[in-house]
Amino acid sequence: MIEALLFASSELLSLDEIRARLPRGINVRALVKELQGIYATRGVNVVEVDGRWGFRTAEDLAYLLHREQVEERKLSRAALETLAIIAYHQPVTRAEIEEIRGVSTSKGTLDVLLETGWIRMRGRRRTPGRPVTYGTTAEFLEHFMLTSVGDLPGLEELKGTGLLDSAIPAGFQVPSPDDSADLREEEDPIDDEHMYELPLEGDGPLDDRDDQTG
Repeated sequence: MIEALLFASSELLSLDEIRARLPRGINVRALVKELQGIYATRGVNVVEVDGRWGFRTAEDLAYLLHREQVEERKLSRAALETLAIIAYHQPVTRAEIEEIRGVSTSKGTLDVLLETGWIRMRGRRRTPGRPVTYGTTAEFLEHFMLTSVGDLPGLEELKGTGLLDSAIPAGFQVPSPDDSADLREEEDPIDDEHMYELPLEGDGPLDDRDDQTG
């Protein structure tokens, strides 16, 4: 009877709750302990939690019930803008991204794009400080179902989708993207011992604050 009660209950039961459903005079605690011994070596065990009893999966078999699930997260507007700039202007440095966007770019934004595998560190610009240059990856093309980065929409296509105002300035041009793996004349290879850029003032290793207006 106790076995049936514990099995059918969706919550742990106290001894009083079990006792209320059994004939008078039964030593409920002794029987629960006996039942616990019977299930000690089985796939489910009788366990006590804060004075309440019930069936739970044996701890050594808990891994069987683990389920991996992919959690989809939307990119922030800052990340989407940064990704678009890298795709069209690569190779491009963080300072150049900020100049185009008109706001400072959080290191966390670049970290998110690096973690997705959509951008990569290409090399170092031959300018003071030798900033890292960024470009897109094959994973970027695969995710957005592009044969090549040259398939990104041009000026007229962007106008047609409404992403660009029809009253754009005269002479405005959309860059022709090029994701060639070959380093440009103004790029040096990345030193493996110094893979990451020195943080700008205010940045920390876990800095993922929202972008701030420049």
